Amino acid sequence: MSSSETSQNPAAGGDSVTMDKIVALCKRRGFIFQSSEIYGGLASTYDYGHYGVLLKNNVKAEWRRAVVQERDDVVLLDAAILMHPKTWEASGHLEGFSDPLVQCLGDCKKRFRHDHLVEALEAEGKPTDHVVCPNCGGELSEPRQFNLMFETNMGPVKEEGSTIYLRPETAQGIFVNFKNVMQFARKKLPMGIAQIGKSFRNEITPGNFIFRTREFEQMEIEYFCAPDDAATKHEEWMAARMQWYVDLGIRPDHLMLRAHGDDELSHYSSATSDIEYLFPMGWSELEGIANRGNFDLTQHAKFSGEKLEYMDPQTNERFMPHVIEPSAGADRGTLAFMVDSYDEEEVEGRERVMLRLHPRLAPVKAAVLPLVNKDGQPEKARALYEELRPLMQAEFDTGGSIGKRYRRQDEIGTPWGITIDHQTMEDDTVTLRDRDSLDQSRLPIAEVAGELARRLAAPWQSPKLS
Repeated sequence: MSSSETSQNPAAGGDSVTMDKIVALCKRRGFIFQSSEIYGGLASTYDYGHYGVLLKNNVKAEWRRAVVQERDDVVLLDAAILMHPKTWEASGHLEGFSDPLVQCLGDCKKRFRHDHLVEALEAEGKPTDHVVCPNCGGELSEPRQFNLMFETNMGPVKEEGSTIYLRPETAQGIFVNFKNVMQFARKKLPMGIAQIGKSFRNEITPGNFIFRTREFEQMEIEYFCAPDDAATKHEEWMAARMQWYVDLGIRPDHLMLRAHGDDELSHYSSATSDIEYLFPMGWSELEGIANRGNFDLTQHAKFSGEKLEYMDPQTNERFMPHVIEPSAGADRGTLAFMVDSYDEEEVEGRERVMLRLHPRLAPVKAAVLPLVNKDGQPEKARALYEELRPLMQAEFDTGGSIGKRYRRQDEIGTPWGITIDHQTMEDDTVTLRDRDSLDQSRLPIAEVAGELARRLAAPWQSPKLS
């Protein structure tokens, strides 16, 4: 790719992305790959490579920035994954956290979610009175409930009373710590507790890459308020969470806020809405925002014997707080940002694949590239890279032609490339290349760090909206 590269179809595509393309890009560039791959892999488990870790960490950092750093009514918590088993008795997970499972009695012997099979038939307008195996057409067993929690044992010997569970959600760790947090947080209601952490569900039908897996990471807030304020706070959190995705580059017409019908609501919820995103496989949930009422604190107070009421310091009124819960998936969010930013265009007769990620989400902010590996250019580029590295995630790359290096940086979403060339050695100026517009400008090498900091702080809009 020459220094005069021009796009013949800027910000093209938009609808060119498929899940197969995302999976291929993730493997090719080391974002995400199958777990235990040398042993044939483990179904629906994935490992994050260097760029995947950086991207997901940026998603989590932006979430923390929005819900904690930029607010004064939310504090952080990191609760343990292993919890007292009574926690799950109180929350209702031991009794009711299950899915209807059927097994093929024909050739394939596979298991399926019965409700998913029925929904698929209904969507196709087919009768649902006799459901058969979608894989081999065999008869299915009667549905039976399948608990989604992973069991393990605490202690060196498996014995009665040693069974505990990997948490299926992060929320309960917040609820059981409500009293502790209120003692040190020096906050009055309304206030929230935010947590990012791993959860585990023994899903019967995981799939669609990292969209639904058995091990996943949640970004969750439990926002405690007076009962009369719950409806208003629910509306405020729905608006704030929708705006967060838009501010980080998701196209608004690929987002939808869908309210749950009465038949979908959990027994504890008076209102729940999902933020859905238009993935390649269709509209699917990114985040749920629920009005959970006072169910959880009431249950834990009952099972633990602890008083979990809140006393208003102004009125001396005691009440059990109601809770608004915005619950997002870090993995699903990462996938949505990759899908929405994926683009293809033709540049000088060749296809260019890129991730048009918001600069704050991009795994690498700037790549420093010597045009040739001689004449002092690598040393000059290395010195600039060393200057940028403490300020932002940067990369120094000398492998291959400059065109191949540009394309690699485009695919991992790097917004800016800095090229050290022959002119740099004469006047200490460099070429600054913009990923989205392909604009190239020269500036003094001493001004590069300041210019990149300015661009990172500036408002940004996805070129797909242009």
